[in-house]
Amino acid sequence: MSTKPILGAFNQGGKPTIACFNRATTPLGVDLNVLINAMQVYVDNYVAPIWGTPARLVHSQSFIPGAWAMVFLDKADAPGALAYHDLTPEGLPQSKVFVKTTLDNGDLVSVSASHELVEMLVDPAINMMTTGPDPNIVYAYESADPVEALSFEVNRIPMSDFVYPSYFEAFHKPGSVRFDQMDKVRQPFEILKGGYQLIFKNGEWSQVFAAADSEKEQLFGKEDRRGHRSEQRKKRRLEPSEESTGYATAS
Repeated sequence: MSTKPILGAFNQGGKPTIACFNRATTPLGVDLNVLINAMQVYVDNYVAPIWGTPARLVHSQSFIPGAWAMVFLDKADAPGALAYHDLTPEGLPQSKVFVKTTLDNGDLVSVSASHELVEMLVDPAINMMTTGPDPNIVYAYESADPVEALSFEVNRIPMSDFVYPSYFEAFHKPGSVRFDQMDKVRQPFEILKGGYQLIFKNGEWSQVFAAADSEKEQLFGKEDRRGHRSEQRKKRRLEPSEESTGYATAS
C-alpha cells in the first residue's frame, strides 16, 4: 500500500505546472535538474500535504503558455533583492531568483528558490492577509519570511523552512501544535531571529522583526524589497519584464 500523501487540487482547482528555466550566466551552485527534482520532493512531501498546494515543476527553456514560472537571472532588477515573485507576461504567478546577488550575499540559490516557491504556492495572487494578535494590524500571508534564516535538506539540497497555517491562527496556545516545518516556532505570529513579517498598519506597509534582532533590521534596511507586498505587490501593477518575450515547451 502506498504511503504517498493524497493531495487535493490546488486551491480547489487545477494542479499548476511551473516552468523552471535558467537565464543566469553565474553558476547556480547546483545542477538545475537536481534542484528541480529536490524542489518537486519539497512540494510533494512537505508543502502540499500541509497547504494543499500541489504543483508540477518542469525544466524548460522559457515561459510555457498556461504555466507558472520560476526564472533564474544573474543580477537583481531591484537593488538588494535576492528573489521575489510577481507575474509572468501572461499574468500568471512567477518567481525570480537572482543568482549572483544571492551568492554575493552569502546565501544559497536553493534556499532562495524554495523560499519563493512556497510563498508563490501559498499566496499566488499576492493578496492574502489576516488579522492577528493586534487588532490594529493586518498581517501578510508570507509563509517563509518569519523563518527565512532556517533551512533543511531535501535530497541533500537545502530548502527553506516555512510556516504552517496554524502560524496565522492566533487562538492556538504556545506549543500546542506545530507552527513550522522545522518545529522551531513556538506560538502564532512568532518571528524567529533572521526573519521578519510584513504588516499593514495606519494605512502603510512596514516590517517587524524578532525582538532584539537589530542585525536583520539593519540588513533589511539596505535592501530594496520591491518584489514584496509592501511595494510592487501592493501597487498591483504589472511592469514589463526583461524575460517577457517568447514561449517554449518543457524539456
